[in-house]
Amino acid sequence: MLTTIVSLLDTIWAVLHPMTLLLASVTFLILADYLKSRRPRNYPPGPWRLPFVGNLFQFDLDVSQLHVGIQQLAKKYGNLISLDFGNISSVVITGMPLIKEVLTHMEQNFLKRPMMPLRERVFNNTGLLMSSGQTWKEQRRFTLMTLKNFGLGKKSLEQRIQEEALHLADAIGKEEGHPFDPHLKITNGVSNVICSITFGKRFEYDDGQFQELLRLSNEVIYLEASMMCVYPDKTTTSFNEENLICSTLDLFFAGTETTSATLRWALLYVSVHQEIQEKVHAEIDRVIGHGRQPGTADRESMPYTNAVIHEVQRMGNIIPLNAPREVTADSTLAGFHLPKGTMILTNLTALHRDPKEWATPDTFNPEHFLENGQFKKRESFLPFSIGKRACLGEQLARYELFIFFTALMQKFTFKPPVNEKLSLKFRMSLTLSPVSYRICAIPRL
Repeated sequence: MLTTIVSLLDTIWAVLHPMTLLLASVTFLILADYLKSRRPRNYPPGPWRLPFVGNLFQFDLDVSQLHVGIQQLAKKYGNLISLDFGNISSVVITGMPLIKEVLTHMEQNFLKRPMMPLRERVFNNTGLLMSSGQTWKEQRRFTLMTLKNFGLGKKSLEQRIQEEALHLADAIGKEEGHPFDPHLKITNGVSNVICSITFGKRFEYDDGQFQELLRLSNEVIYLEASMMCVYPDKTTTSFNEENLICSTLDLFFAGTETTSATLRWALLYVSVHQEIQEKVHAEIDRVIGHGRQPGTADRESMPYTNAVIHEVQRMGNIIPLNAPREVTADSTLAGFHLPKGTMILTNLTALHRDPKEWATPDTFNPEHFLENGQFKKRESFLPFSIGKRACLGEQLARYELFIFFTALMQKFTFKPPVNEKLSLKFRMSLTLSPVSYRICAIPRL
C-alpha cells in the first residue's frame, strides 16, 4: 500500500515538477517586468498594459492604423497619454499649446531622437534624421550650408526643379491619356532634384536600375516603419565617411519620399474633386497662361493653388505622429512627470483635424487656407514640425510642391479612369501615402 502511494506521488511530482517550474518562471518574469516598467508617480494616464508587449495588442495589428487608434485614446485620457510599445515607454502629446511647449519652449529637454533597433544596427548615431547630440548639430549645420552652396534659395535650384517638372510632364504625357499609376514617375521626378544635388546627376524615367532602387527604397521605408529605433553620444568629430554615407541616404530618402507622397495625394485629391481642379486651372490660366513655366515668384499671385497645396498637406497627413523625440532629463509637462528616456510623439493628426481649428476638419476644403480671397497662414498647421529639429528641407520641399504641382496642373486635367472609383485609403510606411491608384492625364493644350 505504501509503495503504491509513493509511486503515485512520484508520478504526480513528475508531472507537476516542470509545470511548477514553468509557472514560477512566468510569475517571476511578469513580476520583474512590472517592477522594471511600473509607471512613476504622477505619470500621464493611459490604458492598462500587458507584460512584455505593453499596449501593442490594443491597436489594430495593421501599423497604418496606429495613429487612428491613438485619436480614440486621446478622447478618453486627454492631451497626455502614456503608452508602452513593447519595452519602449512613450507619451503622446495632443493639442497645439502642449506641442508648442515641447517643441519650442522646453525643446532642450526633447532634442534627442530615440533610436529603434533597426536603425541602431545599420546606422548607429549617424546621419541627419535620427542622430542626436554633437553629431546631429554638426551634420545639420554642414548640410544646410552645403544645400545653400548648391543653390537652395537661389534661382539656379528653382531652374533645376522647373527642368525636372518638364521631364515629369513629358513622361506623363507619354501615357496619352490612358489610365496609369503615377507613383514611380512622381517619385523619379522628385528624387532627381535631390539626386542632382547630392550625386550631381539625374536619372531618366526609363532607367531600369534606378527604378529598381526606388522600388527597394520604398520597401525599406515601409519595413522600417514597423520597427521601433538609443545610442552613445560621441565626443569626436562626426565628419567621417560613415556619416557622409548616412547623411546622403537620409537626404535621398527624406528628399524623395515626403514630397513624392504629398504630390501623389495632390493628384488623387484633384482627381476626386474636379470642381477644385477647375479653379486651380482657372487661376493658372489667368496668372501664368501656357507660354511659360511656373516659378516660385508666382505663388503670391496664386492664393487658391497655394491653399490647395496646403490642404493636401493637411489632409494627406503624411507624418501623423511627427518624428519621435526622447526626454533627455526628467521633466514636468502640464503637471505630469516625464522620466528621462521616455519617447515623445506629437499628435499632428489631431492637430490637423481639430474641429476647433478647421471648419470642416474631415473634408478636403482649400477654403481653410483662404480669407477674403487671400492666402491665410494657420498656426495649427505643422507638416514640417517646429523648433530646432524642424525639417531642414522645408524650403526645398515648398519649392518642389509648388512648381511640380502647378506645372502638372498647367499641362493636364487629371481624371479617374472610366467606371473606376478612386480610393482615399492610405498605406503606412515612414510616411502616410495613398494606396496605389490609376488616373488619366488628359493634355490641356
